Amino acid sequence: MLSVCTLGRGRADHLVNLVHGLNCQATPPAELVIGVMQDTPYTLPATAFPVRQIVMASESLPLAAARNAAARAATSDRIAFLDIDCIPDPDFVGDHAARLGDQDALVMGEMLYLPAGATQDGIDYARFDRIAELHSERAGPPEGLLGPCGDYRCFWSLNFSMRRDRFLALGGFDESFVGYGGEDTDFGRSVATAGVPIFWARGARAYHQYHPHHMPPVHHVESVVANARRFRDKWGEWTMQHWLRAFVLMGLIARRGDDYVMLREPDERDFALTRQQADRPYASSARVLSMLEAGTPATASA
Repeated sequence: MLSVCTLGRGRADHLVNLVHGLNCQATPPAELVIGVMQDTPYTLPATAFPVRQIVMASESLPLAAARNAAARAATSDRIAFLDIDCIPDPDFVGDHAARLGDQDALVMGEMLYLPAGATQDGIDYARFDRIAELHSERAGPPEGLLGPCGDYRCFWSLNFSMRRDRFLALGGFDESFVGYGGEDTDFGRSVATAGVPIFWARGARAYHQYHPHHMPPVHHVESVVANARRFRDKWGEWTMQHWLRAFVLMGLIARRGDDYVMLREPDERDFALTRQQADRPYASSARVLSMLEAGTPATASA
């Protein structure tokens, strides 16, 4: 059996679609466990499998703590994490269970991105397959059922599975990373340091639902810098360096020795530059950074 874990604050419509997707599974999950980062639980559709909501309201964004709470509450020996914005393909649970099997590994499933309005008429997998796009900054599926991922920095928590006992033995996500940024790369580093192999999977697909976003995440600049500093203190090197580079070029932060300091708060020009546009299914940090390094005026859109 396999438990599905997610976490959420707001975006109730997206979570409802995630649950609809789980209701469509060829192999149903053992349960859905939700780390709820708000005061009240969600109102969700009926399911044939248990749904448990772990409410842990917080003024901050406790992403690591919410994932850990969901994993601790799970009852299966295998867990799959799925982001609240994702709709699982009907074979999602069965594929993760088959790809992971009994091995001590971390398996990342396929991710495709949906444009705005893709779910307005409900769940239509045939349509999703026609219109969804692969993220230009992420690897595509391997040729076989599994392919090795040799760089822990590629780990992304939107869609992955592993043995629950291994997750707990690693300590889960480091809860000293608070707010946005860094906890994924830190967890990937911990997995790799422990000698646990990381794989890309063919299948175990999920469709990411559109929502307005900023990349680089200027709306979280302070927590990105703080979490990058936490990563440096822990591992001896900086992470999220492409975001930090963009923030420097935008004049938001500056390098001071082996640290970064805030220069100013982001303004509307920064938000305009990094804002995801409605005609694109995802925001691109690489595109914004390329524009900044080329000296493109900050009135351009991401």
